[in-house]
Amino acid sequence: MPDTDSQDVFLGRQPILDRQQQLFAYELLFRSVSAEKGNFASFIDGNQATATVIVNTFLNLSLADALGPYQGFIKVDQGLLFSELIDALPPHTVVLEILDTVAQTPEVVERCEQLRQAGYILATYVRPESLDLDGKPLLKIAEIIKVDISRVEPERLKQLVPDLSPLRKTLLAEKVENDTQMHLCHELGFDLFQGYFFARPTVIEGKQLKTSDMALLRLLGLISQDADTAEIEAVFKREPVLTINLLRLTNSAGSGLATKITSLRHAITLLGRRQLLRWLQLLLYSGGSSSAATVNPLLQLAATRGRLMELLVDHTSEVKKYGRDLVDQAFMVGILSLMPMMLGAEAGEILSQLPLATPVHNALNGRTGVLGDLITLVETLEEEASDKAATVLQRLPDIDAASANSCLTKALSWANNLAR
Repeated sequence: MPDTDSQDVFLGRQPILDRQQQLFAYELLFRSVSAEKGNFASFIDGNQATATVIVNTFLNLSLADALGPYQGFIKVDQGLLFSELIDALPPHTVVLEILDTVAQTPEVVERCEQLRQAGYILATYVRPESLDLDGKPLLKIAEIIKVDISRVEPERLKQLVPDLSPLRKTLLAEKVENDTQMHLCHELGFDLFQGYFFARPTVIEGKQLKTSDMALLRLLGLISQDADTAEIEAVFKREPVLTINLLRLTNSAGSGLATKITSLRHAITLLGRRQLLRWLQLLLYSGGSSSAATVNPLLQLAATRGRLMELLVDHTSEVKKYGRDLVDQAFMVGILSLMPMMLGAEAGEILSQLPLATPVHNALNGRTGVLGDLITLVETLEEEASDKAATVLQRLPDIDAASANSCLTKALSWANNLAR
């Protein structure tokens, strides 16, 4: 049995979307990094130590609270499945994803039935090349069936979905990597979608810079240059929809303000430049939704990135030298890192319109400096680029597993509040 004291566990997450491309859940990714070897390894290894770390992650990091209204999918192998510690996981918060490496023996089926009766939602995999309902009893027990579409030819996928339809299960397409795959799975009737494609802003079609987008970029530039309030207000007055959206966001619970904002000048004065700068950055991702409670996945991802960046940089030695300026810059890097794909514009086009500090520009343009390393780390927590993560961590001696996980759960919680 591995010594868990010699391994740090990092938590990652990947969004799972519904058919309306709204955030439905997160796939929680638990990965360990050896303190001696400094590289990531497979975390789920089928022993008691694994189960202990997952449970401790929920209890110590309050991950259930950080998930907010969303569920967390957890990969479960043979060892974790039969561990008593799995019973400590909150049934209403987690989805137990039984890996396809788990042999569907009578004992496994019985254990899964026990968990289902206890209120847990189960997900299982199907091997498209050999669909055998009689040999896969978990297909009948589980509520969610996952299909790794990277292992299926499109023609076979078209045959597979009708074969699974009589089971009346929720179908989840996994490893959706491009627009063509997404549209195919949607047309075939999949209910849920997961993959790095959806962790990118391409979940919303690329677009040219609109007038309101340009206005937001101008406002970001004005505030960065510490322009007069009158100049800032003048830009808002030319964009009534932008003004309404700003007031809606600043009046939301996520702003943390006890006083309701009643006018534009009131918002600018009461929020302060630093807070206003953050909301303007987030507003770029909020779209034209008529309801503040309708938060798209891109806003969730952008908000999480920004907040996670400023929390992580606060753990570095550089923050002692540069102070709050570096924290503000970290938030901006997190937010703007998604802008090129979200707006369908080149990074250079966006950066040229903002008088950004050199560390911000370098981080966004070349992933250099401490901010560049941090945004790279944040990106690796959204995907399973373990080798890349190990390399980045070697350049961030002040960041360990405990601090990274704590920062991530706080960032998730903060981003979830945007929808309340």
